[in-house]
Amino acid sequence: MASKNTGGIIIKDKTILITGAANGIGRAWAENFHEEGATVFACDVQIDKLSELEERGINTFIADVSDPKAVKSFIHLALEKTGSVDVLFNNAGMGFGHKIDSFPDGSFEHHVAVHLFGTIYGMRYALPIMQDQGHGRIINTISRNAETNVQRTSAYAASKAGIWSASRVAANENRHQDILINMIIPGPTNTNIWGKDMPHLQKPENTFPTAKLLASMETGGPTGKVYWDEKEYPMFNEENEILN
Repeated sequence: MASKNTGGIIIKDKTILITGAANGIGRAWAENFHEEGATVFACDVQIDKLSELEERGINTFIADVSDPKAVKSFIHLALEKTGSVDVLFNNAGMGFGHKIDSFPDGSFEHHVAVHLFGTIYGMRYALPIMQDQGHGRIINTISRNAETNVQRTSAYAASKAGIWSASRVAANENRHQDILINMIIPGPTNTNIWGKDMPHLQKPENTFPTAKLLASMETGGPTGKVYWDEKEYPMFNEENEILN
């Protein structure tokens, strides 16, 4: 499902990288950006699902984003093939987990490694390329769970809150260049993160207009901001409904 033209930078022929792209939200973004003429690079750990994207003409790469060498290789593959890294979506993630006192050894750490460190690695290796080429857009997936105290989400929530903080700092560090670093809240979506079908939730493709809006932000656009449903969202604002 291609979205309407949102204005801003033209997506066609841009190099767009997406982590966590084999299923759900990341897959919907990969497919839609590909349909709009972008050169898409999709990475994930699910080989069979990546093969389906490859059959559609999307570049794929097997990578566990908790491994910095794998993330670096993914980003540099795109650079070597196209000569640029225009847009990076740090989107890889996993399910919620356990109560904080019942995590199996290493499980909490793995959640943080995938969500938070995976995002940090993406920014670490993409930013020097974007600085050299003089432009770039980075969009990091977060969640309103970062604002809440919902049970069994401690690792997920802590990781997303960390991404919020790190993204804002990175945005400030790059504010004098044409590099915009923003965050996207997809909102409750019917993906396998729930461990079951949730047909009452929105479809993954419904999140694409916001993803496209952020990927096509013009020079001088917002940076260090959170977007949800094509609008800026004020994280940790005491008036937010989810906090009341």
